[in-house]
Amino acid sequence: MSRTVVVLATLDTKAEEAEFLRSRIEALGGTATVMDLGVVGAPGARADVSREEVAAAGGAKLAELLATPTREAAGPVMVAGATRLLLELIAAGRAHAVLGVGGTQGTSSCTAVMRALPYGFPKLMVSTVASGDTSPFVGVKDITMMFSVSDLLGVNPFTARILANAAAAAYGMSLVEGAVAGRRGDRPLIAMTNLGVLTDGATLARELFREAGYDVVVFHAVGSGGRAMEQLMKEGVIGAVFDYALGEIADDVFGGLRAGGPERLTVAGGLGLPQVICPGGAEHLGIFVEPNVVPEKYRDHRHVFHSPVIFVPRLGPEELVRVAEDICRRLRHTKERAVFMLPLRGVGRYSVPGGPLHDPESDSAFFGALRAGLPSSVEVVEVDAHAEDPAFVREAVRRLVGLMEAGAAMA
Repeated sequence: MSRTVVVLATLDTKAEEAEFLRSRIEALGGTATVMDLGVVGAPGARADVSREEVAAAGGAKLAELLATPTREAAGPVMVAGATRLLLELIAAGRAHAVLGVGGTQGTSSCTAVMRALPYGFPKLMVSTVASGDTSPFVGVKDITMMFSVSDLLGVNPFTARILANAAAAAYGMSLVEGAVAGRRGDRPLIAMTNLGVLTDGATLARELFREAGYDVVVFHAVGSGGRAMEQLMKEGVIGAVFDYALGEIADDVFGGLRAGGPERLTVAGGLGLPQVICPGGAEHLGIFVEPNVVPEKYRDHRHVFHSPVIFVPRLGPEELVRVAEDICRRLRHTKERAVFMLPLRGVGRYSVPGGPLHDPESDSAFFGALRAGLPSSVEVVEVDAHAEDPAFVREAVRRLVGLMEAGAAMA
């Protein structure tokens, strides 16, 4: 069966590259649909989806954009139009992968389109800026970034090989059948957050869920992981949550590297998904530093180095009360099917008795603020164990399985 790769390019500047990609995809036995996102200059090659069509789908006439031809004005229109048209092609089974090519401007536009596409749909961006920080382009979507190495100003023997590799990669990904599955039979897919200080517990939890017949997707709770998890909830892929690690909230409050953003810990409650929550890793921060250098601000804190460049200070009682208050604020709209687990002997490997960040006074202040501030709709369960203790993990898993089965029985 023929597979179609949609090539996103600005044909006023990347016509030669787009035509080369078309030829390579067709040589592999596929079909290329070239979509033109360019506006400012005249297109230098044939488009299967013209810039006029893209502009119209974005809510404007091309002539209006050309009246004041700037990328700043045209960009949002062309992105909106390309997104709409590409989603329609995907829904109709006429697109099986997307391949973008561009410099800074083209990368911004193409990846904005890609971020609106479903998880699992192949997305590859050949870019002159793919060797640096690509997080603004990727966001939390499964976009593959490929560094073009040289500038993209026509095809030469070097760029020909880079572009041929990209065409082959996109076409190869297009051959994979099926969408991301969110359920196995009548059982929802479970999302679980994890940090390095919780991995033993996360491994056990995953085994226990599997024994109960549930699949689990684990997210590294370093900011992007939590945001990706919640995006998958919105898209209907995730049906239940074991939010084992809340370090993303602590870092959001104090500006650490794991900051999860303002929406973190609000989505499951808003959707009414069954969730069990544990404040794993929320008693400390993660901060990038020069190798083995303690920041002046935290010289009076207990601390450990997670790696030579990741400094981990223990939060004190007043700081943890602020974290607890923020957790409670984020959960205030949670109405049902939520359990908050308190591991009274430590919320992570560093803070257990004998650990480098053990601090019962701070733990007590943290747990007290959580007890006082969590909404009455969230059941609080206290366990006299640390977060990785098998007894704690088994109880957390049992609680979530119970929530899911109760929901299934009512459906």
